[in-house]
Amino acid sequence: MTWPGVTTRPMFGLTAVYRARRIFAALPRTRCMDVPNSIAFKLESAGSRIRARALRDPHISFFGRQNARWLSFEMNCDADLHPALQWLNRAYEASG
Repeated sequence: MTWPGVTTRPMFGLTAVYRARRIFAALPRTRCMDVPNSIAFKLESAGSRIRARALRDPHISFFGRQNARWLSFEMNCDADLHPALQWLNRAYEASG
């Protein structure tokens, strides 16, 4: 929440995270978008290298198809927090 221009709003049991007016993440509040223990993020304008990295990451699921804009990152232990934050940062950067 300390990144420049970030605001949050409640959204269907999730917390929607915006950069200016663009949503780039959804964090669980009372439910998850996809798999349990997951956060969701959007890679709308990310390059092909970032998308290829997401395809190789075992924590990441694509919503519906591999060219989907929304992805989920499943966290199973404390060690997953750092990579999750890295993906959120990529989504933040891609939203600007």
